[in-house]
Amino acid sequence: MIEHNLSVPSERVLVLDFGSQYTQLIARRIRELKVYTEIIPYHTPIEDIKRENPSAVILSGGPSSFYEEDAPKISKEIFNLGVPVLGICYGLYVVVNAFGGESGGATSREYGRAFISVNSNSRLLKGLGQKEQVWMSHGDKVLKMPEGFVVTASSDNAEIAAIENHNANVYGVQFHPEVYHTTNGLKVLENFVFDICNLKPTWTMESFIDSSVDAIAKEVGNGTVLLGLSGGVDSSVTAVLLQKAIGDRLYCVFVNNGLLRKDEEKQVVERFKKYMNLNLIYVDASERFLARLKGVEDPEQKRRIIGKEFIDVFMEEAQKIGRFDFLAQGTLYPDVIESVSTKGPSDTIKSHHNRVPEVIKLIKSGKVIEPLKELFKDEVRELGVKLGMPEELIYRHPFPGPGLAIRIIGEVTKERIKILQHADDIIVQEVKDAGLYRNLWQVFGVFLPVKSVGVMGDKRTYENVVALRAVTSVDAMTADWAYLPEDLLRRISNRIINEVKGVNRVVYDISSKPPSTIEWE
Repeated sequence: MIEHNLSVPSERVLVLDFGSQYTQLIARRIRELKVYTEIIPYHTPIEDIKRENPSAVILSGGPSSFYEEDAPKISKEIFNLGVPVLGICYGLYVVVNAFGGESGGATSREYGRAFISVNSNSRLLKGLGQKEQVWMSHGDKVLKMPEGFVVTASSDNAEIAAIENHNANVYGVQFHPEVYHTTNGLKVLENFVFDICNLKPTWTMESFIDSSVDAIAKEVGNGTVLLGLSGGVDSSVTAVLLQKAIGDRLYCVFVNNGLLRKDEEKQVVERFKKYMNLNLIYVDASERFLARLKGVEDPEQKRRIIGKEFIDVFMEEAQKIGRFDFLAQGTLYPDVIESVSTKGPSDTIKSHHNRVPEVIKLIKSGKVIEPLKELFKDEVRELGVKLGMPEELIYRHPFPGPGLAIRIIGEVTKERIKILQHADDIIVQEVKDAGLYRNLWQVFGVFLPVKSVGVMGDKRTYENVVALRAVTSVDAMTADWAYLPEDLLRRISNRIINEVKGVNRVVYDISSKPPSTIEWE
């Protein structure tokens, strides 16, 4: 069964994910067109897809070769739903083979920028020039055209770069229109969504607010809601939206788990007293969390422990309140996507603290409200603006639910927390002073479980290493490491080494996502 928010638009595009690193970009680009789009694993049962009644289906790319023995396959009933279907890269091969064509290994692979020649009669490529720059990423090619299709574009290495079957309302492209390096990729998606699918640009944050407030009020009724408030943009926007729907029947619990940034517990309480009139409950559970984490090094175990402990704390506070009908979370769409593998549970990227077994059990019981579960981070920020929230809250960098526990590699101790808090505070201060904070998706420090030799005051030192992580991103599904100015890096390094006792080396993480993740654990 496909999980949903309390309210989703009736017009929606379903993206079947075959494991491509670009799948999330497909959804993001179509949402830029104000059309609601949802990502589901390719192996979602056809019965569930039918129940969704999608307006269109997009088949994503993927890392597999179609002719491999264990290559992912889908039911051909996808093409009998009576809605337009677009196959991208691997999705093209799914289309080709479903209609009797053939695909196989190409003599030469094609990765990066390329140029296609466009057929002017194409519906999908309408409005493009005769020559267009696109982004290719494939080692296979179409070997035999399926019956009823026509070729609408070609490249030097892919004679069949785009195909169409107007009678079946099925389309396929070898290139990636969702990638920004495809110059007119958005135009291709516009043609598919508006001209071929006849959808309307109705997915706006104003409409989301109206529909969500009504849906939340109906769902909750006269009940009460308990929200875990971290002080970040996700939980803060959730709080404002819930308050708009149910008023003072919302109770917010801010838990100090001992894994927050420097002085954050004071800042959060002061911030919400200043900007919002909330039923705010502050709980200092730092010693309790640290006790549970003692000796634990595995990141997945850390997430499970912290997630369970949060639930336990919430339940205890609910009992004190006297009545508790629903638990609310600031879960975002990337949290959901990364917790569901395209290949099954064994291939999940990472567990999120709001997707631990205790939470999943509550979700299945209908006791969890997640009003932002269908949104990407930039949509949440836009929502915050529409709700009239201050910039201080809206543009705060994401901070993981498990806190510094997943930025301390290895065992979490008070000493390591203190070191990282101090180093991280210096990093954020310097980035803000340089006027670059709003330019970055995230910037933070990571405590590494290694020591290195250094020299301070003509004496040998053997102390800890801190890694600096700074990335740019649109939605956290993909990210590039940030090119910070050399003088800024120098100031950060010098200050950490000189001011943070126990650190004698700072390194800079220059890994992108994928193949890495933004967080280290």
